[in-house]
Amino acid sequence: MTMLANLAPIPELFVSYDSAQKMKLEAAELVSHDLTPRQICDLELLMNGGFNPLKGFLSEEDYNGVVDNMRLADGTLWPIPITLDVSEDFASSVEIGQDIALRDQEGVILGTMTITDRWEPNKAHEGEKVFGADDDAHPAVNYLHNQAGKIYLGGPVTGIQQPVHYDFRGRRDTPNELRAFFRKLGWRKVVAFQTRNPLHRAHQELTFRAAREAQANLLIHPVVGMTKPGDVDHFTRVRCYEAVLDKYPQATTNMSLLNLAMRMAGPREAVWHGLIRKNHGCTHFIVGRDHAGPGKNSKGEDFYGPYDAQDLFREHQEEMGIEMVDFKHMVYVQERAQYEPADEIHDKDDVTILNISGTELRRRLQEGLEIPEWFSFPEVVRELRRTRPPRSQQGFTVFFTGFSGSGKSTIANALMVKLMEMGGRPVTLLDGDIVRKNLSSELGFSKEHRDLNIRRIGYVASEITKNGGIAICAPIAPYATTRRAVREDVESFGAFVEVHVATSIEECERRDRKGLYKLAREGKIKEFTGISDPYDVPDSPELRVETENVDVDNCAHQVLLKLESMGLIAG
Repeated sequence: MTMLANLAPIPELFVSYDSAQKMKLEAAELVSHDLTPRQICDLELLMNGGFNPLKGFLSEEDYNGVVDNMRLADGTLWPIPITLDVSEDFASSVEIGQDIALRDQEGVILGTMTITDRWEPNKAHEGEKVFGADDDAHPAVNYLHNQAGKIYLGGPVTGIQQPVHYDFRGRRDTPNELRAFFRKLGWRKVVAFQTRNPLHRAHQELTFRAAREAQANLLIHPVVGMTKPGDVDHFTRVRCYEAVLDKYPQATTNMSLLNLAMRMAGPREAVWHGLIRKNHGCTHFIVGRDHAGPGKNSKGEDFYGPYDAQDLFREHQEEMGIEMVDFKHMVYVQERAQYEPADEIHDKDDVTILNISGTELRRRLQEGLEIPEWFSFPEVVRELRRTRPPRSQQGFTVFFTGFSGSGKSTIANALMVKLMEMGGRPVTLLDGDIVRKNLSSELGFSKEHRDLNIRRIGYVASEITKNGGIAICAPIAPYATTRRAVREDVESFGAFVEVHVATSIEECERRDRKGLYKLAREGKIKEFTGISDPYDVPDSPELRVETENVDVDNCAHQVLLKLESMGLIAG
C-alpha cells in the first residue's frame, strides 16, 4: 500500500550532522548577518520544510510574483513574501554570489545563504498588494516602513541547525516529526486549528464540530512566534492550552506549537497558513471569521471583510491540496445551555443568546470582574488572571510630550509626588535631562541620537511597567513614529498613557527658562524642535493638557483623573 502524500516525508534544507560540524568551523570566515526575531521564525520554517517549496529567501523575480499575484516565478502558489531585509550598510558590504552566515541574536550560526539577488523594494507597493493598504495602522505595514531594513537580499539557504527554544520543547514539532507522528498513530485525516489567542469554550465547541464534520483527528496548532503587538504572551497562552487539553479526547487530539511570525494579512495569510499546515501533514484547515485580521485601519474600519479569508481560501483549496473547514461564529444559547452556530439558530427571538467579545473579556480581566463559566474554563481564567491582574494593580507608563519649556517636567514632578503619596506601586521619573545625564550621556542632538534617546527611555519604561511599577517620562519626543514604537514596547506589558502638553511655541519661547530658544533663533543650536526642526502633534493622545493660565497642580490633577477613569489607579 502506498503512503498517503500528507504523511510522506517532505524535503528539508538541513545538511547532515557531519557536514554541519564542518560548516560551523568554515563559517568563521564568512560575513555574518544577525537575524531579527522575525527572520529567525522565517528561517526556521524555511529550513524544516514548513515553507516548502521555498528553498531560501525569495529572489527579486519570485518576490515580484508573490507581491503582484501570489505566485512564485515558476507559477507555484505562494501568498506572502519571505524576504531577508538588511540595512543599506550591510547590503553594500556584500557581493552577489557571496555566502553569508545567518546567526541568531546570541551569535549562534543557524545556516548560510548564497546571495543571488539584492534590491531595494517598493514597500508602499508591497503594503498595498499584500496587506490591502499601505496604511501604518497595520502592524506589518508599520514594520515594513519603520523597522525592516531598506534592502532585500535573496538566495538559497543551507540549514546547519534549528534555532534553540528553551521553552515547551516537548510541544514543538517540525513538519516531518508531525508527519511521522500521524503515520505512527494511523491518522489519515487531520484538521488543523490555528490560534493566537487563549482557547475558550466556543473554540472548543467549534474544533469538536470541525473534527466531526471532516471525520478527522484534531491538531491544535497555535502560533508562538510573533503575533500582533498587544496579544497575550505565548507562555501564558500555552499554559492555557495545556489547561484545556484534557477536555479533548486524548486518542484523537494533539497539540503542537508553530514558531511562525504572523503578518496579520487576512485573506492572504489564511492561504499561507493553509500551505504551512499542509506541509505539516494536515488534510483540513479551519478558517474562521476575520482570520488573521489586524483590527481597524486609520479610518476606524476593519482591514478585511469578515469572510474574505474564507473566500480566497476556497478559491485556491483545490490547488493547495488542503480542504477548508469554514468556521461559524459560535454563540451560547442560555435556555439550551450549549454553543450553537449563530446563523443556525432558528428560534433567535425566543431564546437568550450570550456572547463575550475579545474587548469585553479584556475589560473584565482589567477590572477584575467575573468571567462566567459558560464562556471559559476556570483553569483558563485562572491562568489569565495570574498574568493580567486588574488594571489598578498593573504597571503603566505616563508619557508626556511637548515643546521644550512647555511644562512637561514640572507637571511630571507634581504627578510623581501625587502618585507616591497614594502609595502601592514604585514610581520612577524618566525626565529628559536626567536621562541625558545618566543613560544617554554620549548622545548628541542629531535626529538619530534624539530617536535613540527616546527608544532608551521607552525600553526602561517598558521594563518598569512589566515589573508592576509606574514610569513617568517627560522627553520632547517630537516624532510620531518613535512615540508609536515606544507605545508598542510598553503596551506588551501594561497601559501607555500619552499626555500632550499643548503649550504653544510662542508661549514656550516667551518663558525660555533655559535660554535655548534665544540660541536657536541665533542659529547656535541646530535642529531645534519647533524652530528649525518639526514637531508631530499627537493625533489622539489619551490626554491633552493646556498650561497657559493654568497652575501646575491643576494640570497634574487632570492626569490623575484620566488615570482613574482608565482604571489604572483606584478611585
